[in-house]
Amino acid sequence: MVWSFDVKPEQVRTFERLYGPQGDWIQLFQRAPGFAGTELRRERDRAGHYLTIDRWHTRAAYQRFKETFRTEYEMLDARCTRLTDSERKVGDFETTTGEL
Repeated sequence: MVWSFDVKPEQVRTFERLYGPQGDWIQLFQRAPGFAGTELRRERDRAGHYLTIDRWHTRAAYQRFKETFRTEYEMLDARCTRLTDSERKVGDFETTTGEL
């Protein structure tokens, strides 16, 4: 899952803490079987613009996570809404094998 965020300038530090490698999102995701990691990327030429890349072993593992941790996910998402001017899902990507 890839998400794009435009973070309010005064919230950058908090955003990076919550979405970073030891942040609240990672701690929640790590509770679920099938979580494979998250990357937080900051755009060099556009202040306050970030991508998160959440990796799961399977799409089914991600769906189980969303069902099992729905309440916790929604509460954390609501807390984080105040940090950004915009948030959008870029897409649900999968790793390719290189074969067509």
